[in-house]
Amino acid sequence: MTTPLKVLALNGTLKTSKTGQTSSTDRMIDLLIEGFARHGITVETVRLADHQVLPGVTADEGDGDAWPQIRERILAADIVVAGTPVWMGQPSSVIKRALERMDAFISEKDSEGRMPTYGKVAAVAVVGNEDGAHHVSAELFQALNDVGFSIAPNAVSYWVGHAMGSTDFRDLGEIPDTVTSAARMVVESTAHLAGLLAANPYPSVK
Repeated sequence: MTTPLKVLALNGTLKTSKTGQTSSTDRMIDLLIEGFARHGITVETVRLADHQVLPGVTADEGDGDAWPQIRERILAADIVVAGTPVWMGQPSSVIKRALERMDAFISEKDSEGRMPTYGKVAAVAVVGNEDGAHHVSAELFQALNDVGFSIAPNAVSYWVGHAMGSTDFRDLGEIPDTVTSAARMVVESTAHLAGLLAANPYPSVK
């Protein structure tokens, strides 16, 4: 019997849950959650802004650091979705800090030279009111691949509004077909690759 895949979504919105608002990043992640649900796959979401993730590049930066618990959830997942808004043409500072903390994986190789993230698949979700989704996804893909994640084909779902516009993704009455189609590709390709890697781990790289 095949073990069900586990998906963890890291929500890099700058809004904390205390605002009581649904962010556009929430809505994009929800679109992927709906897709994974069709495969019977549940998604756990961590809203990073709700946690005190200290700056640094180690697995544990000491007192008050919430990262060790988040790190455990990352390592327990088969698929990690990095969700972020576009701010000043860049991924949010919140998701960037999470990536900086994942740098510790590079020095945590097993006896076969594999990082603890080998065999895990990453995908990206991006929203914003300006152009820059390709730039943001490129930054995230490179960083996630550097720390051991595998990237499936078409592993980004995004929406950006008109430059200098005022409409947010969360405010759209209807999600464009192109966005739902991209989200479907993310779900199908990442779930497929994660299933393959779960059954056939990467060999030794030493």
